[in-house]
Amino acid sequence: MNEPNKKMALLGSAPISKALLALGLPTMIGMLINALYNLVDTYFVGGLGTDQMGAVTVAFPLGQVIVGLGLLFGNGAAAYLSRLLGRGDKKTANKVASTALYSGVAIGAVLILCSVIFLKPILKQLGAMDSIMPYAVSYTSIYITFSIFNVFNVTMNNIVSSEGAAKTAMCALMAGALLNVVLDPIFIYTLHLGVAGAAIATAISQMVSTVVYLCYILRKKSVFSFSIRECSYSKEIMSEILKIGIPTLLFQILTSLSISMMNNAAKEYGGSALAAMGPLTKIMSMGSLIVFGFLKGFQPIAGFSYGAKKFDRLSEAIRTSILWSTIFCVVFGLIAAIFPSQIMSLFTKGDMEMIRIGSVALRANGLSFILFGFYTVYSFLFLVMGKATEGCILGSCRQGICFIPIILLLPMSCGLSGVLYAQPIADVLSAIITVFMAVHLHRELAAAKAHFLAAQPAPSNAFSANEAI
Repeated sequence: MNEPNKKMALLGSAPISKALLALGLPTMIGMLINALYNLVDTYFVGGLGTDQMGAVTVAFPLGQVIVGLGLLFGNGAAAYLSRLLGRGDKKTANKVASTALYSGVAIGAVLILCSVIFLKPILKQLGAMDSIMPYAVSYTSIYITFSIFNVFNVTMNNIVSSEGAAKTAMCALMAGALLNVVLDPIFIYTLHLGVAGAAIATAISQMVSTVVYLCYILRKKSVFSFSIRECSYSKEIMSEILKIGIPTLLFQILTSLSISMMNNAAKEYGGSALAAMGPLTKIMSMGSLIVFGFLKGFQPIAGFSYGAKKFDRLSEAIRTSILWSTIFCVVFGLIAAIFPSQIMSLFTKGDMEMIRIGSVALRANGLSFILFGFYTVYSFLFLVMGKATEGCILGSCRQGICFIPIILLLPMSCGLSGVLYAQPIADVLSAIITVFMAVHLHRELAAAKAHFLAAQPAPSNAFSANEAI
């Protein structure tokens, strides 16, 4: 069996546990290593001082917005691509993959140029204080300029995952992540480049990941073909990409906005409070990325099964994904809640106030993270099924609809505690909303299954007679 046929068999007929492990585990490992190198980046910068840590902290939301463009086209295309493969429509799938890749890079270049031109005003809005600004400009100007490679990588990661090539996604992520771990101390300390060195190390690492994906394309290992001539901006293709991509981009923008709002609220209580938000964000992002990586395996299975009308297979994939992701979230969340001060102390040279503030926040976020797997499975599911409105609402809850009112109001009455507990409260509210939306979705799936079975032709008399014999 050739490679494309193996991928299709994995999506459509392999046992769910085997398919989830084969598709989700490599991406999860890649995401884990990717998250670890972000943490290592933060660890090495933390050794430079509180202001340098604050500089990296305020730059993070801007990077997330730019990555959101890769998700706009990559994740929007991935959901559609998995359904097209389920229907066997390879011709349209090639057009969708090419359109997503080239559009993401082109629009990403425009946004990066605008960000560099207006960098100082943007950083000020993201929470950069006067003492932090020189370091923030030094780091972010390099980091943002070279993030065009990250836009390409994120778009390709989603496209590659949609065809079941999870090992390729893992290799691309691992290559960049491991290189960054090696280069960080060299550029930051050996070459004495400080925060600029951290940005240079990240840029080189992202370029290496891009090379891995380019090799995959040029060696024609992909199910899809990529060509500018294949790009199509037809109403059908763009509506399918954007109806999933826009909610995903909105989620990413809300993530950046929530981090920015938390940074701005925290800086009112001093540099240590702002610096504490950096490790907190990176640690909880590590847990989130691992769940996202695993669910990248769930996404093509769910999309393929839904497109092929395999409702029993879809239901089994949902149950298994919720169980496995929740087990991980419980373990990760409890580790963060039980050892918060030990974890936070790794990211400072001895700022006890930063450790104290960060520990309170990490404990609370760890406990609420237990709900994250359940919430995220359904967030992914609505989008991959093409239910853009429901996916947009659910994807906006945790760091938008629920979080924004809380972060604006709670600090007024609770001070710094209101900042630290805003996200955990939003997590709980989002999980409650998910329960109601999930019940409604399963009723719809049951009705769709009944309608599909009723529309199937009855067995012929000859077939029935043979069965009777």
